[in-house]
Amino acid sequence: MGEPGELTELVARASQGDAAAWNALVERFSSLLWAIARGHRLGQEDAADVVQNTWLKLLDHLDTVAQPEALAGWLSTTARHECLGILRKKGREHLVRDDDLATSAVDEQVLALDTALLDDERDAELWSCFVQLPQRCQVLLRALMASERPNYKAISASLEISVGSIGPTRMRCLDKLRVLVGASGYVFDPRGRS
Repeated sequence: MGEPGELTELVARASQGDAAAWNALVERFSSLLWAIARGHRLGQEDAADVVQNTWLKLLDHLDTVAQPEALAGWLSTTARHECLGILRKKGREHLVRDDDLATSAVDEQVLALDTALLDDERDAELWSCFVQLPQRCQVLLRALMASERPNYKAISASLEISVGSIGPTRMRCLDKLRVLVGASGYVFDPRGRS
């Protein structure tokens, strides 16, 4: 998805009328929108309407986007709402027999793309909050996550704290990170998906 902050810059430039920035956003996220529309089994015209309406809604709200790094999630949610609106409007919701494999099969490429984009969005938001932590917390958390078996004595010596203080300090740092993430408005699923 690019570096954290890159999306923020693109959204800011696009909201000021920069056509190149808008085109970059469209190029970056169009495949996601088409994948969502196709995943709802819409015809070509309906899928095109979903994509177009999603872009129009973003255009209407571009200057009020509070979290540009979460744009993939916003676009995904908006596209899904558009798909469901079309399905309701046209009465296309219908029951599917269990043995009808053609309509119940999951498009693995679409699922993988959607998951990867959402994972990238989640990671960018988490890193954005992480760099707001005090330097001591950043150093401690990085050291603890650097390996499966962190060397507590080395961490203790480098941070000049007792080995017994590492666990409680880590918990305070993680609590600070949770507060930052909560304040950002980004919601993390407890199962690890955003």
